[in-house]
Amino acid sequence: MYEILKVEHLVDKDWLMVIKAPFVAAKCEPGQFMIAKLGELGERIPFTIADYDRKEETITIVFQVVGASTEKMSHLKAGDSFTDIVGPLGKPSDMIETPLEELKKESIIFIAGGVGAAPVYPQVKWLHEHGIEADVILGARNKELLIMEEDLRKVAANVYVCTDDGSYGDKGVVTDILKKLVEGGKKYTKCIAIGPVIMMKFACLTTKALNIPTIVSMNPIMIDGTGMCGACRLIVDGQVKFACVDGPEFDGHLVDFDLAMKRQRQYKDEEQRAMLELQEGATHSGGCEADH
Repeated sequence: MYEILKVEHLVDKDWLMVIKAPFVAAKCEPGQFMIAKLGELGERIPFTIADYDRKEETITIVFQVVGASTEKMSHLKAGDSFTDIVGPLGKPSDMIETPLEELKKESIIFIAGGVGAAPVYPQVKWLHEHGIEADVILGARNKELLIMEEDLRKVAANVYVCTDDGSYGDKGVVTDILKKLVEGGKKYTKCIAIGPVIMMKFACLTTKALNIPTIVSMNPIMIDGTGMCGACRLIVDGQVKFACVDGPEFDGHLVDFDLAMKRQRQYKDEEQRAMLELQEGATHSGGCEADH
C-alpha cells in the first residue's frame, strides 16, 4: 500500500497529491510517469510525476477529474492509500542526458497549458538546480484555472501568464505570448510545450514558423501506460510510436496531432458511461447503450 500524505484541491477539477513511494522517488527523473491503482480491481491510471523528494521518499502528482476513477481519487484524504504504484515509467526528458555545458548554451522556453504546468514544473526545477534558468509561458482559459504559478516563479527566470478571457495576465493564448517575446528580441533555441493536445498542435505550428525546435509530451493520450492497449499509438515522422514506452516526449514538429486528437476521443463514451454509473450507483441501467 502507498500512503497518501497530502491532498490539495487546486482549482476546479484539478487536484494535487503527495504519496509515499520510496522506490519511485529514488529512481524517477523529470519527464517520467507512474501508474497508480485504487483497489484490487481498480483502473490502472498513468500520472506524470509533477515533483519528487528523494529524502522524504515522496512523489507528487497533479490530476484532473475526467472519469469515474479520478472522481473517486478526488474524494481520498491524507492517510488513505493506493493499492499499487508502478514506476518510474517512460523515458526521462532529453535534457537529463545532455551534458550541462551544452544545456547552458541553450535558451529554453517552456509552454504550459492548463494541467500541463505540472509536468513542466519538475523540468524547470531540475534546470534551476543545475544553474540553468528558463522562461515559462503559463496559460489557462481564465484566472480560476491557473495552477502552480508561484511554484514556477521560484524556479524560472521569467513566467509570462496569459488567459483566454484576459481575467489575469495578458489576454490571449500561449502562442500570442511566444510571438510577442520573439518579436521583442528574445531568441530561443528550444521550446518544450506541454498541455492539451490541441494547444501543443498550435504551439508547434507557431514554433515551426519561428524555427524553434520543439519537444512535446504526449501523456494526455495515454490510457494503460504499458504499451499493451495501443491507445496511445502515434505517428511520428511517418513511423508508429507509443507515447507510454517510446515517449512520452517527442519532436513536436514530427507528430501527427490530428491523428492523436482523433485517438484521444475514442474513449470519451466509455468515460461518460463509467462516470454515470458511479453517480447513479445501483440505479444505473446502462440505457444509453440503446443510442449506439
